[in-house]
Amino acid sequence: MSAEYQDDSIKTLEWQEHIRLRPGMYIGKLGDGSSPDDGVYVLVKEVLDNSIDEYMMGYGKQIELNIDESGKVSVRDYGRGIPLGKVLDVASKMNTGAKYDSKAFKKSVGLNGVGIKAVNALSGQFYIQSFRDKRTKTVTFARGQVVDDLAETDTDQPNGTLTTFVPDELLFGHYQIIPEYLERLLKNYTFLNTGLVVVYNSVRYVSRNGLLDLLDDNMNSPGLYDPIHLKGEDIELAICHGTQYGEEYYSFANGQFTPQGGTHQQAFREAYVKTVREFFHKDYDASDIRSSIIAAISIKVQEPMFESQTKTKLGSKEMSPGSDLTVSKFIGDFVKKELDNYLHRHPDTTDAIRQKIEESEKERKAMSNIKKLARERAKKASLHNRKLRDCRVHFTDSKHEKFLDSTLFITEGDSASGSITKSRDVNTQAVFSLRGKPLNTFGMTKRVVYENEEFNLLQAALDIEEDIENLRYNRVVIATDADVDGMHIRLLLITFFLQFFPDLIRKGHLYILQTPLFRVRNKKETHYCYSGEERAKALKKLGSSAEITRFKGLGEISPDEFVGFIGANIRLDPVKLSKTDMIQELLTFYMGKNTPDRQHFIIGNLRIEEDLLEEAPVN
Repeated sequence: MSAEYQDDSIKTLEWQEHIRLRPGMYIGKLGDGSSPDDGVYVLVKEVLDNSIDEYMMGYGKQIELNIDESGKVSVRDYGRGIPLGKVLDVASKMNTGAKYDSKAFKKSVGLNGVGIKAVNALSGQFYIQSFRDKRTKTVTFARGQVVDDLAETDTDQPNGTLTTFVPDELLFGHYQIIPEYLERLLKNYTFLNTGLVVVYNSVRYVSRNGLLDLLDDNMNSPGLYDPIHLKGEDIELAICHGTQYGEEYYSFANGQFTPQGGTHQQAFREAYVKTVREFFHKDYDASDIRSSIIAAISIKVQEPMFESQTKTKLGSKEMSPGSDLTVSKFIGDFVKKELDNYLHRHPDTTDAIRQKIEESEKERKAMSNIKKLARERAKKASLHNRKLRDCRVHFTDSKHEKFLDSTLFITEGDSASGSITKSRDVNTQAVFSLRGKPLNTFGMTKRVVYENEEFNLLQAALDIEEDIENLRYNRVVIATDADVDGMHIRLLLITFFLQFFPDLIRKGHLYILQTPLFRVRNKKETHYCYSGEERAKALKKLGSSAEITRFKGLGEISPDEFVGFIGANIRLDPVKLSKTDMIQELLTFYMGKNTPDRQHFIIGNLRIEEDLLEEAPVN
């Protein structure tokens, strides 16, 4: 019998109800804070964007961000302050804001009047206070509902806005805020707004050299030449080449970091290739011209179009609505003129670029036959049957909303991969099974990626051979046993990615799966514990007579139990990479052939696990 379709079937939701019911439409995803694109960071960014827009309009040189241990976030700027009569509306009425008027906010980050309302609706507590011309107005909310709408009062505080919120645990659960992710966000703000001071929990961030500082902050070793820095009206570029594999881009539109690129990034990639070919009068292959490039591009357009509310990819084709000047032509003309002039004036840089192109060309040609054979082997190996248990829907286009939920678990051994395979969500979770320990690839060339069956098939499963943008899974999770062998496999896989696909780590796609070490239970309750501390708490609650099971491997955890560890409550440790991580030095020490030095280090840092000394009953 079909469902009744009557008048009462039609429902109208209040604005906050809709945001809370469909948060993905507004912030991409909720998440637990382990990924840089999780919702808690989007909430912080939405508030900061308003303060950045004030600075871009010439008001307020400092922004203060504070986050306490409870997760309460406070942002104070010193801009003009929200007009006091509109404080309530700005925080609680959809499609309300000054950014519809291009005279008040030219080339702004946010244009839809949604961001701050989404933060309000998704916060357990939300507080907004405006300071304007010696008067102040405060409104307090809980989950988007007004709690207190206070009358205006006098104040001696300087103009600006203070916004404080606590993400709602009913939605975000037990979330974490990883400082490194926010530091990257804040640094990007300062790189794009020279002179802006951002203070995060008393740490000061400021940039004097714009995108040059960004390149310096992201390069782990010196480039092949001094970075090229080009600036014009509404555009800034910084370009260099390193020794890493692949291409590395940092693109921005109206001060918004666009990690998925978009029309501006693609226009730059094409313009760079065209200009270099014309300068050298040689039809070099595009992949050779861009090999090992690291570049940053920032443009400003009027009324930018992004492909989602989270603004991770620019979709604008014109510099302003109805304009004949396209983003592609604007960037192409700028690069053709300014880069060509620069190359003529800097012969040392020109020589370094030519040499790099020719080295890449030589390596590419030497690898062509090996790649062909590797692809044939991958087909013969019946990849999708032997090594990869794929999810039902493929996510080759990263703008697909389901891409954010897609995960590939890399595991070792039949029992471990079997447990995950039986427990996973077949719609969004895939499993790649290793056969034994992978090869230590430190110091090897990319030839090994194609000649080694395991790495050739893994690369094919991820679809990252040609471009990291083709990545088929948002999260690549190393899932190994919590023992010495498992740790070794983790190191070998991380070494592989650092050596040949560092962007997978830089862009926040690589994780380590946490699995429980202990199960503590009595006849009434069961607790899964990820550390000795959690086990002690469980014992205190259940009593010393409780049964304790120590899980030594993933295969020992039944599929019925495992489903709870890779579902909504999954615990992931992100593998992070920053400039302070000297990749070559780290890999040389830990994965190189300096056996005596490493042996002395291990002996000097040897410790006995407290768990082995405790005499709690273990089954």
